[in-house]
Parts: sequence; C-alpha cells; structure tokens
Amino acid sequence: MQQYAGSAQGGHRPVPPGPLPRPAHPPAAAPGPGWAGPPPHGAPPGVPPHRPALPHPAPSGPAPAPPHPAPAPPPRAPGGGSHPAPPPPSEGTGQIRLPVGAPVQIPTPPSEPAPGAAPGTWPPDATQVPVAVLLIGPAGAGKTTVARHWAERRRVPTAHISLDDVREWVRSGFADPQQGWSDGSETQYRLARRTCGFAARNFLANGVSCILDDAVFPDWPVVGLGGWKRHVGPGLIPVVLLPGLDVVLERNAERGGNRRLADEEVARIHGRMAGWYSSGLPIIDNTRHDVETTARMLDEAVARSLASPPAW
Repeated sequence: MQQYAGSAQGGHRPVPPGPLPRPAHPPAAAPGPGWAGPPPHGAPPGVPPHRPALPHPAPSGPAPAPPHPAPAPPPRAPGGGSHPAPPPPSEGTGQIRLPVGAPVQIPTPPSEPAPGAAPGTWPPDATQVPVAVLLIGPAGAGKTTVARHWAERRRVPTAHISLDDVREWVRSGFADPQQGWSDGSETQYRLARRTCGFAARNFLANGVSCILDDAVFPDWPVVGLGGWKRHVGPGLIPVVLLPGLDVVLERNAERGGNRRLADEEVARIHGRMAGWYSSGLPIIDNTRHDVETTARMLDEAVARSLASPPAW
C-alpha cells in the first residue's frame, strides 16, 4: 500500500485504490481522548491531515512491511504432466528405510507353494533362495576363493564376507594372531565376528544372501560355532571345506604376508579340523575338485541343509 502524505506545494494527494465511502458531512462525534484537533494549514510534509472519512486512523510510526509472497511452486518436469512430489525422507540420509536385521531363523516349508512350483515342493532351489552360509576350513582349504566364486554365480543377490578381511580393517594396533594368541587378538577377532554377523543379518533382512568364511575350530569355543550362532542366528548354514593335508600345505605356500603360516602350524590346524567329521555338519573334500565343481557341491550341501537343517 502506498504511503499518503500532504505536499508542500499544496495539494495533490494520490487517491487510495478502490472506492471509499465518503459521507457528505463528517459525523459530529465527540473527539476522542488525546485528539488535538486538525493540523494547521500548511503542515509539514509527512504528517497526514485528519481524515474522518476513514474508519480507522493510520497508526503513527513506520508502515507495516508487506506480507512475504508465497513461495513459487517448483518447476514441472518437461512433458507437461503433473508429477507427484517425492515422499519425505524416512531418515536424514536417504529416501529408503531399510529393515533391521533380526537373527536368521531356521527355514521352514511355506504354507503355500512359490509361484510356478508344484505343491509340496520343498526345499526350494538352493541357488535362488536367500540363505546365510558359513564356510569353515583350515588356512589353505580354499574357503575365500570358493566363497567368492559361489557368491558371484548365484541367481539372486549374494554377498561374500570374509572374517579375515574384516579383522584386518584394524590398521594401527592390529593384533596378529600369527604372532601369538592374546587378549588383543581375541578382542579383535570377537569384534570382527560380531561385525560380520551384523552385516549378514542386515543383508538377509533386505533380500541379499551372504556367505561368510572363517577357520572355526570344533574343539575351541572361543573361535567355535557358538559365537556365529549368537551373532547371525540359528538359521545359519555351516559347511566344512576340508581337503587333504598335501593340498593345504601347497596352497599355504602360495600365500603371502601374515596369512602364510609355518608348515607345522598348518598341519596342527588341519588335524584339529578333522574333528568336524563327527559333528554331523556337511563336509566337502575338495582335494581333487576345481573351484566350479566345489561350488556345485556347496549348492548341494546347502539344499540338504534347507531340507533337513543340521543340529549344531
């Protein structure tokens, strides 16, 4: 709205927009308190004369600021049609709320067959269902190589999680178990195992299978199956990969860095791993099998475990 004021030269004043009712004679009302009468003729500019025609006199002081205009609507995408606004973010970092991974449970037959499957078909194709597999074996058994190949060839999204890789995330202060088992190496192993379990649960909760690998001992509870069952869940499928000692020694000799062990240590670990033969877990002897054949044998072991989960 414009500010109206008298002019020093006498008298044109802009007319306010819109018709204003203007009575022929101002009402003879008693002056209100504080009214000092009309300003003298020739009042200085900026002091509006008394206008009885206005129902409410303008307040003294600066005029109120005009209201802020409404924000302009966002531009439409090319093509003309209206597009719904994207949903508000569920979290501060993105649009998608991911399910939180609960402990993986033992698979059970569905109440209704899957689309395209014959009634009573169980277990489903082990290469297509989401599963969590733990591949166990001594150093040099080929766990990491087989696990990576198995994950890459599946028909459904599958992740490979190696405990040794996670354990070596610690760059400064890494407690190398090859230098002797200590409180520090046990703490870092437990942290790595718990991290792997957390990742496996969250992958499974969002439709991504996973295969983990670790040198789990049958006679050493600290690095036994109990921790994996606690961190992943009872639905974890353990499978043992145990080739002959000669193959393990040969593969260990090809290793480098802190993952290469002394031959005596390799033989000792291999002997302790033989205790898995009495555990009831599925065991794959890949002494004479290549990686592709071993991966197919792993498919078969997973299918058997889905049909009849091992007790462990």
